[in-house]
Amino acid sequence: MGEWGFLSSLLDAVQEHSPMVGRFWLVVMLLFRILVLATVGSDVFEDEQEEFVCNTQQPGCKPVCYDAAFPISHYRFLVFHVVVLSAPAALFVIFAVHQAAKPGRGGPPGQRAHRLQAFYVGSVVARIAAELAFLLGQALLYGFRVQPLFVCRSRPCPHGVDCFVSRPTEKTVFIHFYFVVGLVSALLSLAELAHLLRKSRAPRAPRCPRPGERAPAPGQPA
Repeated sequence: MGEWGFLSSLLDAVQEHSPMVGRFWLVVMLLFRILVLATVGSDVFEDEQEEFVCNTQQPGCKPVCYDAAFPISHYRFLVFHVVVLSAPAALFVIFAVHQAAKPGRGGPPGQRAHRLQAFYVGSVVARIAAELAFLLGQALLYGFRVQPLFVCRSRPCPHGVDCFVSRPTEKTVFIHFYFVVGLVSALLSLAELAHLLRKSRAPRAPRCPRPGERAPAPGQPA
């Protein structure tokens, strides 16, 4: 799991600026996506090409049929999904570090906080777009079931060739699980976006006068 350590630490850095619903999204991302994909996903899909057997000895037929059955490897598609979902968080962390590194040149603290909040909202919007795009891509590429038999009629196969997929039921269960996790993640991201927008539109409470300070007269700025 060493290759996933960077993404885990990166997502952990985002929780400082996340509301509670955003932290729930982080838990789903770390536990049910990165951890499950790193520990279970590689074992489920590691034999998908080696154990893809076709009932022909025609040279070149098997790789062509495998490419037709699986245009993109399930495992590589899911890994790419996680990387793309983490990209907005990475950009936000870079922006937050950049803002913290120039305390005297980024304007007043309120203005810097507003820019940081706006950038975070943009990262959530980008995350939602990536989530929905990959869910649609998963449905279009693979559907919701891995068939045990794939009939291939591509050249250079001489005729219709039967190809068999290893452990189709286990792969189907994993795809269903990952799709449901994606739906939950998308709903959490939408809830986080709604919370952030509602919070940004909420009117600010008037500032209470300090001891010895006169309260502003009606109609005068505080």
